[in-house]
Amino acid sequence: MLLVSLLSYVDRNALAILAPTILRETHLSGEQYGIIIACFSYAYMLGNPLWGHLLDRMGVRKGMTVAVGIWTVASAAHAWASGFWSFAAARALLGAGEGATFPGGLRTVAQTLSPSKRGKGLAVAYSGGSLGAMVAPLIVTPIALWFGWHGVFLATGIFGALWLLLWRKVGAGVDHGVTFGRERLPWRSPALWAYILLYGVGALPLGFILYDSSLYLHARFAWSQATLGKVLWIPPSAWEVGYFAWGAILDKAGPRYRGLVLTAMLGGTPMFFAHTMASGAAVLGAMWLEMFSCAGLVVLAVSYATREFPSNQAGLLAGLGAGAWGAVVAMMMPWFGRMFDRAEFGLAFEMAAVFPVAGYVLWRVLSALAESREAWVSDVFGSGPKMG
Repeated sequence: MLLVSLLSYVDRNALAILAPTILRETHLSGEQYGIIIACFSYAYMLGNPLWGHLLDRMGVRKGMTVAVGIWTVASAAHAWASGFWSFAAARALLGAGEGATFPGGLRTVAQTLSPSKRGKGLAVAYSGGSLGAMVAPLIVTPIALWFGWHGVFLATGIFGALWLLLWRKVGAGVDHGVTFGRERLPWRSPALWAYILLYGVGALPLGFILYDSSLYLHARFAWSQATLGKVLWIPPSAWEVGYFAWGAILDKAGPRYRGLVLTAMLGGTPMFFAHTMASGAAVLGAMWLEMFSCAGLVVLAVSYATREFPSNQAGLLAGLGAGAWGAVVAMMMPWFGRMFDRAEFGLAFEMAAVFPVAGYVLWRVLSALAESREAWVSDVFGSGPKMG
């Protein structure tokens, strides 16, 4: 699961890393690039809950085989893309397949590890994404310099095929002895929407940094494609460190979510002022802090959901959180692209930095409502099993 989430972020970040070169050669605008990213994000948004539902019912082995097969074909298809529509189609198919990534990871953790080990297991499974975002520039840039950007997407297709061969052996027993549930999530539950909005709204800067940092650093500091390949691993390294750091903090702090979520939200504040910073190093530092903070919001959101709802719904829960994130990214990327076309970089950074605050406020209100509802149920009906 770590390897497949790593692979998914190498695949999705290849376009972002090569964006300055690809946009120049294909004559695409920043707004068109934003729409192409949105095509991925909308398909990813729909794919996450769909794959989560399927994985909860058909098992991880079969489901991940189909999903990775789809996105491997889609990733390789980018090599033949030449304009807006071909990139948009390939990107949408990639997003549809990659929607299985985190539902598969959480589902595997829930059905193979005891509750006492699931925190670390979640960190391992999910950290592949941040690790993939971190190593992608180091993999993509040399391949692009040697074989061109077309060769990069052929290489990502080969990586996917190799994972499928590994999965044939490693995934053989992953669903052994597992009973798949048929329960439905309580869609009217404030706790469910608190989780969805904290994840989806609060973690928006992850997408902004992943997809637009190369364009910004190239436009403002005139960094070349080779230079970008040497530095774009820095912000995602905070995402990788953040998963494990926040997981350890959560294990020690227990269920005291409010203070932890507030701390995670405030940690990314410097990115609001990133465009006023004089050096590229300072901007990278602000991005690093924001990605570290957003990693905390994701870990805390998922942990909150797994404590509120049954583990046999883990795939769908993961899909709803990641899908909500995909939806918010899809809505905002064309706007960010338009701002970049107009050189309104400061406004773009300020807008992206506000989303964690909005996610925290929404989570705080809805989680408090959920607690009040539980207290009322307990007073009226007496103590009993926890209700969603």
